[in-house]
Amino acid sequence: MQRLGVALLWLLWRLLPARALGRLGEVLGGLLFHLARARRHIAATNLRLCFPEWDEARLTAVLKAHFRALGRASLQETVSWWGSQAEMEALTRIEGLEHITPHRGRPVICLAPHFVGVAIAGIRFAAAFSPVVTLNARIKSRQIERLVFQSRRRFGDTEVYTRQEGVKPALRALKKGRPFYFAPDLDFGRREAVFVPFFHTQAATLAALPRLSKLAGAPVVPAVARQDADGYVLRFYPAWQDYPTGDLEADVRRMNAFIEERAREMPEQYLWVHKRFKTRPEGEPGIYG
Repeated sequence: MQRLGVALLWLLWRLLPARALGRLGEVLGGLLFHLARARRHIAATNLRLCFPEWDEARLTAVLKAHFRALGRASLQETVSWWGSQAEMEALTRIEGLEHITPHRGRPVICLAPHFVGVAIAGIRFAAAFSPVVTLNARIKSRQIERLVFQSRRRFGDTEVYTRQEGVKPALRALKKGRPFYFAPDLDFGRREAVFVPFFHTQAATLAALPRLSKLAGAPVVPAVARQDADGYVLRFYPAWQDYPTGDLEADVRRMNAFIEERAREMPEQYLWVHKRFKTRPEGEPGIYG
């Protein structure tokens, strides 16, 4: 069944240009909004917690747009699986090079939050700044996982590690001067996490960003993927000054606050289908029912 799914994706990639893939992905995402009740519930719960000022009409509109954006990104990611480097680069452009170029060849952490274009933007990053290092979560589908991990290495010298391997291999590569494309903004449980606010709710948040920044002497340069009419934009922001401060909770909170700002700018594009508030402080009930 997995092979059949991959074969269908290959056929769609083969038959359709990137823009048409995106349009089809939006249609499929719209269908998923109606069919994937569990994921819709998770996303709606997250949005209600993060944007309590919205009425139901606004929330539903953003929720639908989010599923369309997810569907589009999922199909267009196949360009990085099987397309050429030129096709991938045409789909994803880079802004703010002046913020990352001075750090080339030295340790630097690119904070890459989970907006819908984070995966394909990461491949564009690898092509432009090779050699690099990144972490990837394991994927239930072995076929898809193989394609995803291979795509990370297609257009440059990229060290790819799984989250199960931890950050030590990535830290070694980072200390050698490989830029680290790092997405630590999901709920990975209590281990190595601190509870700090994400919008209005306490969230178990990995403390790895300030710790790695200190250990490697690496500045943090945010790198945010934005989906637009023409494809995707990977935008680099200025390196954070006076970071880390030594106040672990304040440093982790700064990361969340930055992501909040970007999510307010494009709320339909943050990964709301993830159970961001699954892990609760001791004694608090679960949020998702």
